[in-house]
Amino acid sequence: MKIDGRFWLTKDNESFLGSGRVELLRTIEKRGSINAAAKEMKMSYKAAWERINSMNNLADEPLITRTTGGKGGGGTTLTPYAHKLIETYNRLNELHREFINRFAEAGNDPEHLAKILARTFLTTSARNQLPSTIKEIKFNGLNAYIELSFFGGYSLTSSITTKSIKNMGLHVGSKVYAIIKSSDINIVNETPASNKNINILKGDIELIEISQDSLEVSFKINEHITLTALLDKEDTSSLKIGSKAYALINTDNIIIGL
Repeated sequence: MKIDGRFWLTKDNESFLGSGRVELLRTIEKRGSINAAAKEMKMSYKAAWERINSMNNLADEPLITRTTGGKGGGGTTLTPYAHKLIETYNRLNELHREFINRFAEAGNDPEHLAKILARTFLTTSARNQLPSTIKEIKFNGLNAYIELSFFGGYSLTSSITTKSIKNMGLHVGSKVYAIIKSSDINIVNETPASNKNINILKGDIELIEISQDSLEVSFKINEHITLTALLDKEDTSSLKIGSKAYALINTDNIIIGL
């Protein structure tokens, strides 16, 4: 048994936009007509039109533009408003999925879920907060290395003081957050040398946003986990959107949060 949930947008207490309706809009844009989109989605034209009409009646602006005649024979396209609406839905749905994934670790244990809920609303200035489980603790005098596992079977190692472990009551199996500032993540596109004090995560560069002096890089580890890194512009000219890369994180730069 696991926790799951569907995501819908409503307006005026009526269903407005869900994954099926977004797929219909995308298919209309791809096929150029409601009829062709309905056939591809194996639904009747009447059902497709009713969904479009329902959305149009609730929307602030029209979602489709229909043309007739002409060289291309006319057709149906999405309005700029519809494209913006789809983009908004996709982002909200992504955040909703991340929210549900945090709950998934609770299984069928309500008390465990209550603890996860308490952690979910943790607020820090750090951009990256990964729900994790302590897999191993290795003590080394005043310091200790904590191996953390997180969604997708990935792991990170954090180095904190032994006193912090005792004060926080940490132990193998503890549910925590791995908190990482965006400025403490480096992104490189060549395989780095192994270093016990550096975590190395392989992934893809999903997005690069440029400011005057820096780059903000969205680094996708898997479909559920994306890190944000803030890099100096002059050091990252070789990074390209869509390319494979490596995120480097010093063990000292991973904060443990409860």
